[in-house]
Amino acid sequence: MFAVRFSVRRITSSWLPRASQLRPTSDFYVPRPANAPVPAIMQNTPRKHFAGKQRKKAKVEKNKSSGHDEVLLADINNLLKRSQSEQDETNGEDAPQAIPEKFTEMDVKISELSSTGDGLALSENGKYVYVVPFTVPGDTVRVKVVRHFESLSYSLTDFVKVIEAGPQRNDALINCKYFGECSGCQLQMMSYEDQLAHKRRIVEKAYANFSGLIPELVPTIGETFASPMQFGYRTKLTPHFENGGGRKAKNHDEAEEVKVPPIGFTYKNRRLDMDIEDCPLGTDIVRRGLTSERKRVAENIRSYKRGATLLMRESTTRVPKESATTSDGEAPKPSPIIPTPGADTGDVIRIEHENYIEEKRCITDNNATMVEYVDDYIFSNKAGAFFQNNNSILSGFTEFIRSQAIPAGNEKDPRPIKYLLDAYSGSGLFTITLSPLFKSSLGVDVAGDSINSARDNARANELPNTGFAAADAAVLFKDVPYPADQTLLVIDPPRKGCSDDFLRQMLDFKPRRVVYVSCNVHTQARDVAVMVQGDEKKNVRYEIESIRGFDFFPQTGHVEGVAILNRTSFPQAETAPQTETA
Repeated sequence: MFAVRFSVRRITSSWLPRASQLRPTSDFYVPRPANAPVPAIMQNTPRKHFAGKQRKKAKVEKNKSSGHDEVLLADINNLLKRSQSEQDETNGEDAPQAIPEKFTEMDVKISELSSTGDGLALSENGKYVYVVPFTVPGDTVRVKVVRHFESLSYSLTDFVKVIEAGPQRNDALINCKYFGECSGCQLQMMSYEDQLAHKRRIVEKAYANFSGLIPELVPTIGETFASPMQFGYRTKLTPHFENGGGRKAKNHDEAEEVKVPPIGFTYKNRRLDMDIEDCPLGTDIVRRGLTSERKRVAENIRSYKRGATLLMRESTTRVPKESATTSDGEAPKPSPIIPTPGADTGDVIRIEHENYIEEKRCITDNNATMVEYVDDYIFSNKAGAFFQNNNSILSGFTEFIRSQAIPAGNEKDPRPIKYLLDAYSGSGLFTITLSPLFKSSLGVDVAGDSINSARDNARANELPNTGFAAADAAVLFKDVPYPADQTLLVIDPPRKGCSDDFLRQMLDFKPRRVVYVSCNVHTQARDVAVMVQGDEKKNVRYEIESIRGFDFFPQTGHVEGVAILNRTSFPQAETAPQTETA
């Protein structure tokens, strides 16, 4: 038996697991000394390599960065390391190669697909990478070089055309005329099976690149949970436009026609808006809303002194059929929550079910009330507030969380888990859908409006054992009324992940079981590593039971992650056997 050191970012001390081995060199990871400086990729430093004007941002903590650029750079560095290793094995010569000038067109072959959804192509000497959107491994494509980051050994390029398609490319699957220019989708040319496999790989790389954990501590990543709908699933779209018509230059003729600016989303690799007439990812009513809102903006463009971000949000009302009865023989109840009158586009789509009719409307007012159903649970929220944007996956997603909430054998435990604490609860998705499993449930969120919506939702779903409190999640544990040994903690933080204070206080509280839901698997990997490292002084750490990705956004490079963790303790130090004395 021997002790081996592994490192976790942001933690200066290291736990010494007794039965582990050093992490081997893999496609993702090259070991570094435990006390070595933290690489820039793992630090939340300003992105100096990006040209152009940078918007002012609040100062953030170090070692917290797992954004798009850092994730892309991790994949680039790993590809270059593998290329160098192959050259070393073949005794390849270090041939110098000039970087092409900007706007040069050239042909490249895609080596792999990055976690950002961009293809990566190596230069001929294997020492430089070209980032190519809208490509898959094996593609030979023509690209135009648009931006250099020579110090980081890569350049951004625009996709021009396919010279020879790779085995995973099928352009017949593309379902949008803007694909190849719009920044919204990356993977439409891939089969859905290949998309799911790629997203599983994203989760694997997130834990390899951003957790610092040795492989023995990370379980095999589960297969990506598929979305029932691959198009027409988005219940929310937020197109935008710049430069309204209300701001006029001197001597501007009032009667002169004002040109309507592009209304839509940004071009890939540009800070320019692309005019989008339709988005096939949107639900039917949201797509209708996009058409009507574009028309409204065009007719009223002079009223906009600046640009604006528009909102199209699906809202659903269930209307009982007069002759319908439920499974218990009673007539279905009318919807307990009514959306804000007059806040929609006026269009209605009706979908008939056995016991009710669903009426779909498109809400365009951020402050109006929207309504959404997950199975038979009803949720209301401000239309502009956060709620999951793919309703088709929510039934399976919440059922999976329910199946993982209670550990096996809980009913035989003398102190079973019977309390739920939902941090970052929002309008109560998890608190409410998990509530029937628990004696008492509490949701906490920093947003007062979300808590008000959550309380309304608990009443609408007739859940008296469910409560909500407005408080900062970073200091919530001091007032938790539940015993930690009998508490499940659910956390669903924003993309930046959990704060240091939150993780420290969570380790102080020591909940028995944790379900970590994340829209950014890279920050999730970082935070989960802190939980696994734990706090030796408090004799608390966590073991990962399972990790799985969920495809909330088909056709894009985005994947959500769910990690299940169980509390454990540090191994006891072995003592020398006692010997008898005369």
